Amino acid sequence: MENVIHKIGRRKTAVARVYLKKGKGSIVVNKKDYQIYFPTLSLQYKINQPFTLTKNEKKFDTSVNVYGGGATGQAEAIRLALSRALCELDEKNREVLKPEGLLTRDPRMVERKKFGQKKARKKFQFSKR
Repeated sequence: MENVIHKIGRRKTAVARVYLKKGKGSIVVNKKDYQIYFPTLSLQYKINQPFTLTKNEKKFDTSVNVYGGGATGQAEAIRLALSRALCELDEKNREVLKPEGLLTRDPRMVERKKFGQKKARKKFQFSKR
């Protein structure tokens, strides 16, 4: 088997496993073309961002397994994994991706619901009398 770079990216509850190898630029997410899996242009842009910034479009075939979370969380998880993979490929890519914030794991998660409350912070209506 040829050299395949494997990286993991996470965002909220989404986990993306990315496999990068030399090729013609196809991106396959969960055995579907990424344009079918992510129909909106903004999500497609997020996935292409690391390639565009490092001028690596149409150079690598990418296979992605992603699960958990919603569409945006999954797209951002893929973006992080791709950025990490491109950094392993060539250390110069780091200088381009780091200032754009593409190598930062976004730590914001949903706060858990507490007992005796309606939601994480919302309380039940309080009646003094």
